[in-house]
Amino acid sequence: MAFGTQDDSDEVMNEINMTPLVDVMLVLLIVFIITVPVMKHAVNVDLPRASNEPEVVKPQNISLSIDAQGQYHWNKEAISDEQLVERLKAEAAKDPQPDLHIHGDKQVRYERVAKAMAAAQTSGIRKIGFVTEPER
Repeated sequence: MAFGTQDDSDEVMNEINMTPLVDVMLVLLIVFIITVPVMKHAVNVDLPRASNEPEVVKPQNISLSIDAQGQYHWNKEAISDEQLVERLKAEAAKDPQPDLHIHGDKQVRYERVAKAMAAAQTSGIRKIGFVTEPER
């Protein structure tokens, strides 16, 4: 029972039907022909100019070290508690404000570190960081 005409050969069709491909390509060509002139109509706008030079003002970091005896060291210079508050207030007034890096000895009492942090907060220092060494 065969419906319609059928060749006796069981060969697979190995040619691509190009008609649908050509139809799709013609539709895309027509779409691009229509949209390209529409895209060329632009509004002229006088945009502002901006420089792309990086900002060169970089504040220097303050290194506040607290040794095992509780003595403060401002960038490796020993200072008293009163000098610490004065220097922190002077640094807080600068624009841009420098970062405060606290190096605390592991044998120092926490009270000395807390006093330094409180003095920095009351002085107006906004960026405080703690410097540690990684475990080996």
